[in-house]
Amino acid sequence: MFKKLLVANRGEIAVRIIRTAKELGIPTVAVYSDLDRDALHVRYADEAFALGGQTAAESYLNTEKILEVLAKSGADALHPGYGFFSENADFARAITDSGVTFIGPPPEAIEVMGDKISSRIAAQAAGVRGVPGTTKPLSDHTEIIAFGEEFGWPVAIKAAYGGGGRGMRVVNSGSEAEAALESAQREAEKAFGRSECYIERYLTWPRHIEMQIFCDSQGNGVWLGERDCSCQRRHQKLIEESPAPDFPDDVRQAMGEAAVKVALACGYRNAGTVEFLYQEGEFYFLEMNTRLQVEHPVTELVVGKDLVALQIAIAAGHQLPFTQDEIVRRGAAIECRINAEDPSGGKFLPAPGTITKFTRPDGFGVRTDSGYDAGDTVSQFYDNLVAKLIVWGEDRPSAINKMIRALRETEIEGIKTTIPAQLLILADPDFKNSKHSTKWVEGLDSIKSLQLPVPDAPDGTKAEISEQTVVAEVNGKRFSVKLRLPHMTATSLKPKQEAGTRTRSSSSAGRGSPGAGSGKVTVPMQGTVVKVVVEVGQSVEVGQPVIVLEAMKMENSILAEKAGIVKEIKVAAGDTVGSGDVVAIIE
Repeated sequence: MFKKLLVANRGEIAVRIIRTAKELGIPTVAVYSDLDRDALHVRYADEAFALGGQTAAESYLNTEKILEVLAKSGADALHPGYGFFSENADFARAITDSGVTFIGPPPEAIEVMGDKISSRIAAQAAGVRGVPGTTKPLSDHTEIIAFGEEFGWPVAIKAAYGGGGRGMRVVNSGSEAEAALESAQREAEKAFGRSECYIERYLTWPRHIEMQIFCDSQGNGVWLGERDCSCQRRHQKLIEESPAPDFPDDVRQAMGEAAVKVALACGYRNAGTVEFLYQEGEFYFLEMNTRLQVEHPVTELVVGKDLVALQIAIAAGHQLPFTQDEIVRRGAAIECRINAEDPSGGKFLPAPGTITKFTRPDGFGVRTDSGYDAGDTVSQFYDNLVAKLIVWGEDRPSAINKMIRALRETEIEGIKTTIPAQLLILADPDFKNSKHSTKWVEGLDSIKSLQLPVPDAPDGTKAEISEQTVVAEVNGKRFSVKLRLPHMTATSLKPKQEAGTRTRSSSSAGRGSPGAGSGKVTVPMQGTVVKVVVEVGQSVEVGQPVIVLEAMKMENSILAEKAGIVKEIKVAAGDTVGSGDVVAIIE
């Protein structure tokens, strides 16, 4: 096995990998940005080293810094988690060239399958049918128009080097093509370090079904089972489950065999997920994620295997310890991604902030994977995933009931989360009867009418004497020292506002100021201004984008609530703004 493992990631996936490494007796090394200096994954690892910077590009996407930490720490293996560099062939090659084992597929397989365009070509060569689409990067928005006119609208722009809905835009007509491509490329660049995009047909009512596969270096490949990930908003998953409900076993077998065929055709090794769209009894290859998936715990609970432990063993050169016939799937598992988002009005806007209380649920068949504790801050610069709540039941109805109970037990204060929306989804008859699709959540009337109150912020301070862990950083390495010191138990977390304005109500998510027609365009969340769409003196209509705001790796258009002339613009691209800040005045 390995003498020391560096986890090149953050949040719950870093904690989850470190836990398995501890069980295997492998010392762990964490890395962290300036904002993550006291994060849970940093506190939990055996060693931690600073990368510097705040944004992902300055820290977790800095190859040179990570290579420096590998050399300093003496780690002989690196796990990339998911996101960041997990599907970057150049990064994987840099790690292996340094003599360190990359826990994932070989760089050559990432180049084929990590690039969504070449993966479509590889799947076709392996005899697996895909959704109609292009097989080269888009160079101009006119290509989108031509594709839409040939195959029909809407069409989907997708990032070639990423997943999770980042860099994906649905285009309903030719007039939207140019702005959509620009936005998709910008978001893809920030999330994955590559801006290339491609286009494919957008199915009308599909379900998103994916197959978990594993391949070893001896040429063996298996599929462990499928996951239904159809409950989505903004093309990003909210709820995943295994097995997929109302899913014929003959289709399951065919899909599993197709997934393994695609993987073996490109010399794949380690964990991977082959994603399909399923509609009217037919399935189509969508893409392959050359990494561990966020939703991998539901497969773990159904097959009874630690997938991270299996990843580590295969990376060490071991053969798969079981054959396809030996895989047994029992019961049903469901995962809810608890995100720092405000689902009011069905908008699911990013809601960064400090968690003041976090009580996890308990009981048989209940698991919580989290990268945060009470007192930790969910930053606007990173992903909005706070925790994953996973349950197992003897069948799907019992798993649904258990998840509802566990969600109700979960207490998170200080930030808004997706829990209220997930409770509505789980209780909906269409979900219980497996009538949902990837487009179903955003059309639910119960979620469109959902309104969450503004989280209470603690007020005042109280000095106490207690034992605290003080962090010191020496030459970029983190050390912890326990001291008895006075500390303040609460601080003011009230958002800054411009004098004379109110924090915008949650019912106007993604729009301007709280008062209809007030003319003050405010932002509903912390974020960074990506683009100012209008100019001073320009005429605007109600609902017209004023600025594009990025928060938690997502772009949101802030819209005008009043028709008129733009009198003043208070921000520029690159500015950081807070919830309730006025960004423009319209008269």
